[in-house]
Amino acid sequence: MSASLPSASARMSIGEVLGRLRSDFPDVSISKIRYLESEGLVEPERTAAGYRKFSRNDVERLRYILTAQKENYYPLKVIRDHLDAMDRGLEPPPAAGPDEAVARPRAPRVVLAHDPSDAGRADHSALRLSRAELCESASVDESLLDQLESFGLLRTAAGGHYDATALLIATTAGELAAYGVEPRHLRSVQTSANREIDLFQQVVAPMRRQRDAGAQARADETARELATLVLRLHTTLVRAGLGRG
Repeated sequence: MSASLPSASARMSIGEVLGRLRSDFPDVSISKIRYLESEGLVEPERTAAGYRKFSRNDVERLRYILTAQKENYYPLKVIRDHLDAMDRGLEPPPAAGPDEAVARPRAPRVVLAHDPSDAGRADHSALRLSRAELCESASVDESLLDQLESFGLLRTAAGGHYDATALLIATTAGELAAYGVEPRHLRSVQTSANREIDLFQQVVAPMRRQRDAGAQARADETARELATLVLRLHTTLVRAGLGRG
């Protein structure tokens, strides 16, 4: 078994890291760790005197690299691509067999819960997808993505990438398109959402202006509760209308 790791804030010397990895990777050495650092695969902090200080995340990153080399025989280029994708919030691909092509990293599965507000509670804040990755992950083509952007239903986040919200919107829009509901039909949904945002802001804005430490948390929780209640009311009204029809 691998040695237990210290707290997330603790820092380790290269010798301590070596001691934690050697039980699982007997051939690992200080020279090997330094080589992986020189290749840019791990970037430990440096003290003022120049000593390396590794975090728990650095150790887990090294463990992933060494496992990929030992068990999957991945070259460093493939490992580097996987690490870059994981840094953007994607999930590492399953290990490929000896005669199989190496799979690409994938976006986390979007969970469309019975209560849609629950889908946004998972922490995928680090997720950053390219345009091609978004289309692949959401199972939509670029034409649908162009329409979603032209009607203001979807946009890139800071830095030009697409985030978890964009993935959820694109996935949902793709499923609606299978029923003939196109992005142009969804403009009324966007308009309604904007009106609800304005309404909720009137409720939570005074909370955000309060000076106590818990003000922001109370405002965020109130906004989530309001969204849940409106979604419940909207779903009930739509189902009731369809029932009367």
